[in-house]
Amino acid sequence: MIQLGKQSIKLAASAADKAAAIRTVGQLLVDNGNMQAAYIDSMQQREQVANTYLGNGIAIPHGLPKDRDLIARTGIAVAQFPQGVQWNQGEMVYLLVGIAAKSDEHIELLTNLTHVLDDAAAIQQLAQTCNAQDIIDCLTRGHDAVPAACSAPHEDDFACYEEVVLPGKAGMHARPATAFVDIAKQFHAEVRVRCGDKLANGKSTLALLKLGAAHQAVLRIMAQGDDAALAVKTLAQAVRDGLEEEEEHELAPAYCLPSLNLAGNAIVGIAGAAGLAIAPLHHFRHEKLVVAVTANDAEQETTSLQQAIAHARVQLQQLHDDVLARSGAARAAIFLAHQEFLSDPDLLQGAQASISAGHSAGWAWRHSVEQRVAEIASLDDARLKERAADLQDVGNRVLRLLAGVLEQELQQPAHPVILVAEDLSPSDTAKLDPSRVLGICTAAGGPTSHTAIIARSLDIPAVVSAGPAVLSLVEGTLCILDGDGGKLYANPDEADLVVARSAQQDHAARRAAEALACYQPAILRDGHRVEVVANIGNAVEAAQAVDAGAEGIGLLRTEFLFLQRATPPDEDEQFDAYHTMTRALNGLPLIIRTLDIGGDKEVPYLSLPAEQNPFLGMRGIRLCLERPDLFRPQLRAIYRAAATGSVRIMFPMIATLDELLVAKAMAEEVRQELNAPKVEIGIMIEVPSAVLMAPELARHVDFFSIGTNDLTQYVLAMDRLHPSLARQADALHPAVLRMIDLTVKAARANGIWVGVCGGIAGDPKGAAILTGIGVAELSVSIPSVAAIKAKLRLHTLAECQALAGAALQAATTAEVRALSMPVSPAAAKTVPRVDRAI
Repeated sequence: MIQLGKQSIKLAASAADKAAAIRTVGQLLVDNGNMQAAYIDSMQQREQVANTYLGNGIAIPHGLPKDRDLIARTGIAVAQFPQGVQWNQGEMVYLLVGIAAKSDEHIELLTNLTHVLDDAAAIQQLAQTCNAQDIIDCLTRGHDAVPAACSAPHEDDFACYEEVVLPGKAGMHARPATAFVDIAKQFHAEVRVRCGDKLANGKSTLALLKLGAAHQAVLRIMAQGDDAALAVKTLAQAVRDGLEEEEEHELAPAYCLPSLNLAGNAIVGIAGAAGLAIAPLHHFRHEKLVVAVTANDAEQETTSLQQAIAHARVQLQQLHDDVLARSGAARAAIFLAHQEFLSDPDLLQGAQASISAGHSAGWAWRHSVEQRVAEIASLDDARLKERAADLQDVGNRVLRLLAGVLEQELQQPAHPVILVAEDLSPSDTAKLDPSRVLGICTAAGGPTSHTAIIARSLDIPAVVSAGPAVLSLVEGTLCILDGDGGKLYANPDEADLVVARSAQQDHAARRAAEALACYQPAILRDGHRVEVVANIGNAVEAAQAVDAGAEGIGLLRTEFLFLQRATPPDEDEQFDAYHTMTRALNGLPLIIRTLDIGGDKEVPYLSLPAEQNPFLGMRGIRLCLERPDLFRPQLRAIYRAAATGSVRIMFPMIATLDELLVAKAMAEEVRQELNAPKVEIGIMIEVPSAVLMAPELARHVDFFSIGTNDLTQYVLAMDRLHPSLARQADALHPAVLRMIDLTVKAARANGIWVGVCGGIAGDPKGAAILTGIGVAELSVSIPSVAAIKAKLRLHTLAECQALAGAALQAATTAEVRALSMPVSPAAAKTVPRVDRAI
């Protein structure tokens, strides 16, 4: 815990306004060596992003995450204003707690603050005290402080309950609420959650959002029914474990560019996604969706609504899969939360009540959505308020399917533009083409909105919350958008354009140098080489992988050919897809994983029964062997494609030697039928039995590829999609690493190589550890190829081996994550330099 001394307390301060008060407390932090003076400006800018007023006379100003490099060491300073300072309308501050935090060391002090927020007498005493020690004692009184409990039981509360403090820094926002509901639905008991005087249905995501439960809120989790006690216990523990609350880890830019200082007037918003764009402005406006108010047949309207919701669910699943392939699981999870909205009982009951009252399905749905959007938008917490946009997006998706006038789809001009809108839905943003939409500026929204998150994943500069002024700009107006500074410059003069274009050239030249380096192999400083290849999920991505510097395809997920359709693909369709990839790869290896699908995916033509645990059921190679009508055509297509390029076959989910031998025999039958050349055959190592049988399996294959995502969940017995366990299912757990080590040793003993195609391969630390263990090939997502190559080039094999040795000896994931590997001065010089003449 950090120390708070009297040198960090300023008593009897005065300030004319909020900005002056922030400067006062910020200067204390500067004087005490906690931060650079420039961080005070960041603290001022933070006030534009979120209100730092805690309540009852206390505010906690702090800077933006992007400016943490200005912090020398974590610290807290307190300025007392006995006369008070006007913070926002109706908010008077007497105690200002300034924060300069490099990590979360300050959280305990802030937790102690929450314990006195409801004690008006204590706060008044701190506001008037002449003794700095009184303030120190309040903030450092340790673990004895207990958060205030919920209000006294109400008559609609249940007798079986447990109170728990909400640990997530962002409160009960969409993902934790969705995770809570997922768990609650596993129980028959009715579940309710109380936060203060507000009560919510524990099986309704929207109801939980409307609680407005912020960080350190006390929740009373209640249940009534046969399994009530177990439900309460399980849900309370899930909240303590953090549900799916997880900080978003943004990739740090490879280079830091200087701030853009232009002379022209700017429309000031909030930085949503970094970058700089110069282009004409293009307005995006939605048409009004028109629906009938009344209807005569309530039953038909109910059916229409159900069909529209089902169709919307399919659309969201497809959108999830697209974003997953392009931007990763964290961004794609947004659309899983959107799917949960579609089955929310409060939302559906509200719509059904209106239908029963004689309204049309469209009117009823819109009315129910708008009611709940308004309730969420009225919450005090800025992050929770942003979830209203997500609900509106889901609502409009269904409404499009019910409306008489279809909502205008996002039209992207043929020429590059800066897109301006009142706001963009996450769905709209996910569809943007970065080659045509160079920047985004919205009148509304916020930096933690899902729209901003997706813009960052697409590398599209964005300014959000710029206000209505942007909507009045004339179509086609030339603009400069500064995503780092959160500003839009309309009609810039030539001098500003020169400055902006120069900054763009610098940025482009550095990116070009990085792109050129991506084609260089990942050769460590002592000459050891690691192959870095790509995971792809469709034919188009093969060319993208080559462009990104991948040395081949380490995993082609062939499921894209089989999903979202009424019949399976035939042999020719599969061959055409594989042939498209071999042409794009031009001799680089293509590892094709045979169909890996099971009861966890909806494939109507397979007629797979619902399984209680699909991850332990009929999936992967088991399904292929059970359904030769699917397996043999795929094998024929693969062998035909092998004549056009360097193709290898990989069987998924091999658990026993018998499965491997039967699969190989079937493949050999197909090869002989086609008189095709032999190809290398490998298997996925994804289950513990395959690790333990690796010495025997290795005698019958040419390579192993370790799927660390599945291996992790099977080794740790943790469903990697489970709402409250997913964060713990970390592939850097020592148990998983030891399984990988056993696999590599068995492969070496039999003269075959090992690759890894799970998420750990795209983690810089994971890549170094795997290299040290002896993995020869790392298969990562396309955007990670260049970064992983660059990271590996900084090290020697000996350094990676030392890191791997320490990781294998660790007892916990935290110990592995805490390991570090020094980069020598020689390695630092390998960062590519750019000649401006390029």
